[in-house]
Amino acid sequence: MAKKMQIDFVSDVVCPWCVIGLKGLETALQNLGDTVEAEVHFQPFELNPDMPFTGENMDAHIAAKYGRSAEQTAAVRAQIRERAATLGFAIKTSPESRIYNSFDAHRMLHWAGLESAQRQAALKHALFQAYFTEGLNIADPEILVGKAEAAGLDPVAAREVLSSGRYAEEVRQEEQSWLQAGINSVPAIVVDKTYLISGGQPPEVFEQTLREIAAKG
Repeated sequence: MAKKMQIDFVSDVVCPWCVIGLKGLETALQNLGDTVEAEVHFQPFELNPDMPFTGENMDAHIAAKYGRSAEQTAAVRAQIRERAATLGFAIKTSPESRIYNSFDAHRMLHWAGLESAQRQAALKHALFQAYFTEGLNIADPEILVGKAEAAGLDPVAAREVLSSGRYAEEVRQEEQSWLQAGINSVPAIVVDKTYLISGGQPPEVFEQTLREIAAKG
């Protein structure tokens, strides 16, 4: 009998290691087959809550926040791109790329999660692709509505959620609850509210850890 698990995937839409972590987790779950029956919920985390909705240059932001040189940033970008490619995801960021405010994207994901776990997952993938592969502004309401529709959600309802400010308080409360739980970097993968897997781990690390959790019964 498959071991049922609740997996809370705490992440930000503009976090490249979150893409790698999600792809690694999904590959591991596929490899586990009937061993694990996982219900994945996407939880909000903002790496840059004060980021303006118009965004700023990604390299300039990274240099100011982490003190990296242009050469260091380029090396990390190449590493991330290579890791993502091995998992079937294309990251196409460049020195001209911008980083955007992700709060409205998290509001949309919260709403999608109320609709169904499947649509929330579809929207999460669509937003990752929009930002990292297509280079789109995921703070733009039109982009968000379009990606919501692509994920099977009602575009009229999506537009109303964005224009009304709905779910803003819920998202802030969820973000605060994860911070209070000790989550201060992402991705953070929390299994059954008990076990923490940190970072964009390879599929084999997720698989081994989930097998160990499942074996505990």
